[in-house]
Amino acid sequence: MSKKIAIVFGGSRGIGAACVTKLNQDGFDVALTYVSSQPETPSAAAGTQIRAYKADIGSPDQIAKVFADVEADFGGAVTCVVANAGINVPPGPMAQFDPDNFRKLVEVNIVGAFNILAESARKVADNGTIIATTTTLVRHAVPGVGPYSATKAAVECLVRSMSKELAGRGIRVNGVAPGPVDTDLFRAGKDEAAIQRSASMSPLNRVGKPQEIAEVVGFLASDKSSWVLGQIIQPNGGLI
Repeated sequence: MSKKIAIVFGGSRGIGAACVTKLNQDGFDVALTYVSSQPETPSAAAGTQIRAYKADIGSPDQIAKVFADVEADFGGAVTCVVANAGINVPPGPMAQFDPDNFRKLVEVNIVGAFNILAESARKVADNGTIIATTTTLVRHAVPGVGPYSATKAAVECLVRSMSKELAGRGIRVNGVAPGPVDTDLFRAGKDEAAIQRSASMSPLNRVGKPQEIAEVVGFLASDKSSWVLGQIIQPNGGLI
């Protein structure tokens, strides 16, 4: 593949925005998606471009339109997709968990991810890469976050199955499951004591940085990971 074109779904802030920057630094033309307010796109590296597209990942038609628009605007087939879009809701024990909040998690984190991954399976160029963001909490049980973790576990099942389905086309499908990362989503509803509790779960006694997760995504998007397929990489500072 001579032309490298990436789409980062959920690329307007946090880990997604860091992935946009990293992939662009690595020579990709990058499209990012957002939900409501159009973000200011970062300056692109010389000879590349970065563009933003509005999309509701709950709509398969809107996702298909993003692919079509990116192919037309960038002049080639998409070679890398990062399925990063997702939400969280206030945590709570199962006995009190709001069923409406669980449904929101399912609709965005499972159905939305399914929509992204299904269209990616149809549209990503042969020998391309597909990377989904999940969470270390799939394997590190924490009270109150079971419903959220369950939706990300579902994404990991999709990733592992897709990796076998698309291997014949040379497409590598993997997941990245971060531990606590310092983003707006992570800080929402937390005071400094709660943030420090999260930091203390790592032997390094800190939370991760979005750029550190983006480095792993960049590796999986590159030829350096040519023998990595169907894996869930966990950049979590030794949490587990």
